[in-house]
Amino acid sequence: MSEHDSKDPMVPDGEVNPIDTDYQIGQDNIELQIGPFGLDIHNRVFLISGLTVVAFVILTLAFQAHLEPLFNNLRNWLTGNLDWFFISAGNIFVLICLFLIVSPLGKVRLGGTEATPDFSYLGWFSMLFAAGMGIGLMFFGVSEPLSHFASSMGGVAGEAGARTDWAPLGGAAGDPQAAERLAMAATIYHWALHPWAIYAVLALALALFSFNKGLPLTVRSVFYPLLGERVWGWPGHIIDILAVFATLFGLATSLGFGASQAAAGLNYLFGLPEGTTMQVLLIFGITLIALVSVVAGLEAGVKRLSQINMTLAVLLMLFVILVGPTLAILTGFFANLAAYFQHLPALANPIGREDSNFASGWTAFYWAWWISWSPFVGMFIARVSRGRTVREFMISVLLIPSAACVLWMTVFGGTAISQYVGGYSGAADAALPLQLFSMLDVLPLAQITSFIAIILVVIFFVTSSDSGSLVIDTIAAGGKVNAPTPQRVFWCTFEGLIAVALLLGGGLVALQAMAVSTGFPFTIVLLVACVALFKGLASEPRG
Repeated sequence: MSEHDSKDPMVPDGEVNPIDTDYQIGQDNIELQIGPFGLDIHNRVFLISGLTVVAFVILTLAFQAHLEPLFNNLRNWLTGNLDWFFISAGNIFVLICLFLIVSPLGKVRLGGTEATPDFSYLGWFSMLFAAGMGIGLMFFGVSEPLSHFASSMGGVAGEAGARTDWAPLGGAAGDPQAAERLAMAATIYHWALHPWAIYAVLALALALFSFNKGLPLTVRSVFYPLLGERVWGWPGHIIDILAVFATLFGLATSLGFGASQAAAGLNYLFGLPEGTTMQVLLIFGITLIALVSVVAGLEAGVKRLSQINMTLAVLLMLFVILVGPTLAILTGFFANLAAYFQHLPALANPIGREDSNFASGWTAFYWAWWISWSPFVGMFIARVSRGRTVREFMISVLLIPSAACVLWMTVFGGTAISQYVGGYSGAADAALPLQLFSMLDVLPLAQITSFIAIILVVIFFVTSSDSGSLVIDTIAAGGKVNAPTPQRVFWCTFEGLIAVALLLGGGLVALQAMAVSTGFPFTIVLLVACVALFKGLASEPRG
């Protein structure tokens, strides 16, 4: 690897990135090669993952009529039989993060003892907040609280229409206020500490081994304390390939949710059809926009789109606060947090669950989805966190995005529940992708806010696809962050094609099945990575 290749882009010119030279030995063995069409690839990882993805798309499109029951059974088996595993893993990640906050290891500074932060607190917090917003919040911000509310009241909830047994939380039939607290506690459980602990563990490990140890910014580098020089061979190849697959299918799931919600919004506003054909056309069209963003580059593409999207998201949220049940939203934020911490032990219990539909149908899927997203979000967080101490990093990465997610769910979910209790059942009766628009329908300026919501979904789609292709390309290129544009075009294109193939082969269930399937092996990777993280931190100076 040349000096140019190994220089971290987050280190300003003229500064030296302090590294542990013991960890540099052997990294030259990583094969960065110039291949056909000017591709700068880590040969084995790129070829195996790329060819597998191409084959998967072709076979799924060729046999789509026969695959829906297969994907459905796969998702149900994995979440039904391994829910305890996913829930236990999520608990482990939270406990590790909390331990690092209070332990002496929290004094370790990312980038070395003399490193200074690359961004101000305000700038850093803004980027952490941006990482916490996405298609998932747009899709589930109304639908999940409403589903849990209906269930806790003794109604119907869940995508399959299955009732959720709320025995671990005591139930709240006949008490709308208690039911709302249970619903919001369950929703916050899926969007606060646990998912951000998953992201934080991998993000910290990537930052430590890149900034402090001088290793390439890729998942295999985390395992150097355990594998030594073998990390540059097949064990490392397999780790990076699993990371590529997890990220691809995690992103494809999000793109599928985004396409279904955008199609529902267009049908609501303009009467356009919202079936699978429209969703496929949307994926193709938005992927083309993402490709333009890819070619434009990170600064001109993702950065500007992210700034536009965050501004629109905040404005939409403030609008709902002002014209919706303002007092209930403001007081509900703290009441919902209190309910979350009150019910957290029952929600996080991995054994003896009586609410099997909730534990497997919701939590197990979510945890697999977050884990499949962890290379994507983790690498973004790592790249903007140089100069922070481990304690500072963990407190901020856990609390700032979690608070943003709690506020978002309180605003949109709380407003929808308030409407339902007040007699408006339009959102609760609507299909999941349409529930956000049905909630906005009874507020002022519904046509404008619904159009803004569609724009938000589209831009989240574009930025997720563009940023995701950058992360996947970085992993497939052995940690190089400025590989040629054609490679990112390849990954961006196939992210869209995977989403199309899975939608045609089984709809959202197929997308969820593949997110869970790739999330399961990567959960094992993350659990082992925690051991390597502690070994790496233990060798660092503290102060």
